[in-house]
Amino acid sequence: MKNFAFIFARGGSKGLPGKNIKHLAGKPLLQYSIETAQNSPSIDNVFVSTDDDDIASVAVELGAILIKRPTELATDTSPEWLSWRHAVTWAEDNYGKFDGFVSLPATSPLRSVEDVEAAIEKRNNIAADICISVTPASRSPYFNMVKETEDGQVELVNKLEFDVTRRQDAPEVFDITTVVYATTPNFVLNHNGLFAGKVTSIVVPKVRAVDIDDIYDFRMAEAILKDLE
Repeated sequence: MKNFAFIFARGGSKGLPGKNIKHLAGKPLLQYSIETAQNSPSIDNVFVSTDDDDIASVAVELGAILIKRPTELATDTSPEWLSWRHAVTWAEDNYGKFDGFVSLPATSPLRSVEDVEAAIEKRNNIAADICISVTPASRSPYFNMVKETEDGQVELVNKLEFDVTRRQDAPEVFDITTVVYATTPNFVLNHNGLFAGKVTSIVVPKVRAVDIDDIYDFRMAEAILKDLE
């Protein structure tokens, strides 16, 4: 099977301006995702889709194949799924048909090669349309989480048929992470979202599941990398 990895990195981040090429432990953030993709045995080509010239320069310098993303697909309100479709079409037009589409967001620099390989393998083994990555949630909607009602009272967010009096008794739940998404070009082109088909997942430990959205996430990633030295 031929698998292509795609990294979508637009230039207009507001939570942390310039984050995709901001230096994290001495390397541009984007470099972590590119290097992981390049080191993954199942990945044949690595593409970076961006609207930003500075990001493009870093991507090409690091050996990635550049996809120039149209401006209308790089706004705050642009669904990334449309960028996925654009990238699939561009890659097929320029590099031929391929079997596996793997998205590796630049905002998850702590993922491992093993995470990427596990997602590809899991999707293939159970014939799922897409494999996403998840990590154990810190909070459960079945325990000690409430919402306000119209009359000003509060009620449990999710009420089970039985009372949950200990956190340990609540159903195990997970947060979706941006570590890896493994699917197919056909699924991207013919569906409209992650949960439009058969979905499976791999579990990623919290230490590798940091998703950088603001400076606090960035500092956390820095601290983890320093601790791993």
